[in-house]
Amino acid sequence: MLMETYWSAVDALFAKVRETQRENILTAGKMIADSIMQGGCIHLSGICHHIEHDLIYRGGGPSFYKHFDYNLAIDNPVRSRDRSDMDLNMEGLAAYVLKASKIRPGDVLFLSSVSGRTAKVVDLAYEAKKLGVKVIALSSLEYARSVDPVHSSGKKLYEIVDLTLDNCAPAAEAMIEVEGLEPRFAAASGIASDYIMWSVTSVAVEELMKRGKTPGIFKSGNFPGGTEYNDTVVIPQYEKEGY
Repeated sequence: MLMETYWSAVDALFAKVRETQRENILTAGKMIADSIMQGGCIHLSGICHHIEHDLIYRGGGPSFYKHFDYNLAIDNPVRSRDRSDMDLNMEGLAAYVLKASKIRPGDVLFLSSVSGRTAKVVDLAYEAKKLGVKVIALSSLEYARSVDPVHSSGKKLYEIVDLTLDNCAPAAEAMIEVEGLEPRFAAASGIASDYIMWSVTSVAVEELMKRGKTPGIFKSGNFPGGTEYNDTVVIPQYEKEGY
């Protein structure tokens, strides 16, 4: 059955993550703890099609993760026109966004591009590094090493950041050859990135507790007493202590 083939592929993917990314996961967790101990904040930005929402404000998740995203709203309702002759490169917007945000040097920013070449993501990493932010990327190194950069720096994501967590996805993402289908089936990066991020989080939580800091952990808001606990214990502690 295709389902069992998929299960086997996921088992192999997780095994590869454990075999190849253990040290980087430990390093990432300690980077989080170091930043928090120094008053820093931890930002999650667009991790593999927004799996960061599995970690933010979730039952069992820590209070120290906060979302980082941006967009630019344009109000200009003229008729459609061809603009293919114009330079529409948006590099530089990230610099403005970072300055307008609450990010400070020493904070940790997680971001992601599976291919390692997504222009918006690479530009955000590039500008964040210039600001003194610690940047951790989730990317597929196999994928990234098979494509050309598009950023003006001539670099891909893993060549800019402080640390790369390889989600071990194959180039072009999909894992499984299926008879009768031309494209490969089943994306690897999302499920692997979630696995990696919860692994990193376990290291960070344990590290903070070793250092005498007990991080706030959310209870499910739909379970009796959960919302009250979050509102009276977890959120006030985060606002005061940053964890």
